[in-house]
Amino acid sequence: METKPTEISSSKMFGGYNKRYKHFSPTLGCSMTFYIYFPPSPTSSSKFPVLYWLSGLTCTDENFITKSGAQRAASSEGIALIAPDTSPRGLNVEGEADSWDFGVGAGFYLNATQEKWKNWRMYDYVVKELPKLLSENFPQLDTSRASIFGHSMGGHGALTIYLKNLDKYKSVSAYSPVVNPINCPWGQKAFTNYLGSNKADWEEYDATFLISKFHDLSATILIDQGDDDKFLHDQLLPHKFEEACKNANVPLLLRLQPGYDHSYYFIATFIDDHIRHHAQALSLK
Repeated sequence: METKPTEISSSKMFGGYNKRYKHFSPTLGCSMTFYIYFPPSPTSSSKFPVLYWLSGLTCTDENFITKSGAQRAASSEGIALIAPDTSPRGLNVEGEADSWDFGVGAGFYLNATQEKWKNWRMYDYVVKELPKLLSENFPQLDTSRASIFGHSMGGHGALTIYLKNLDKYKSVSAYSPVVNPINCPWGQKAFTNYLGSNKADWEEYDATFLISKFHDLSATILIDQGDDDKFLHDQLLPHKFEEACKNANVPLLLRLQPGYDHSYYFIATFIDDHIRHHAQALSLK
């Protein structure tokens, strides 16, 4: 099995390149694709910090690269963008594609403990396998300078991964994140199936719970949330996270954006702010 990444496409954009790669993932037991946006290189020895993007339910590694417009700011700030997929694919586990909010395209960035879903280990893939793969195969990337952000399920992934690995990431931000999954239908469905019925195991993947344990943050958390988002009140629950941050004395900038929904139109509108937020933490400017 080819664990080294093979380039499968390349397109120039804002002086840099969107490049898509395929590799076999030992963590997930299947072939995976991911995108890297390489900003333009001032010299052949330039090394870029990396900014990981985690996508939401039903997405692949392509959505962010084609829809967000993040490359313009990433190009000018000199940041490489890394966009992995959202779950293992092609394993043909019974029921994996029965619903849009569980299984394929819905890995929830956790390590499943239930035997049937044992390949769903997106937490280890994002936190361990992918950074190692990048540092071993792309000398132009400085994976020791990394930040992370995401949308919806991916916002949940970014926040929980950041809080549990404050030594690995300089900053975090999120759009419309699922911040309290133990109290919303998406989270309850995913956690029951992936993690079993023990609620203590669920808390390890809940940002609102984790903030009380891990709050020695070096950078403010930035969250943008559209107030016309149809998932706001039953799935996303940003005010639960806001309250937990207040209680733990954690710096949070939660911006409710009037009239915006849950889509990539919303993401693209505020993407420059997010890239700048991370550029500052990655101490580029």
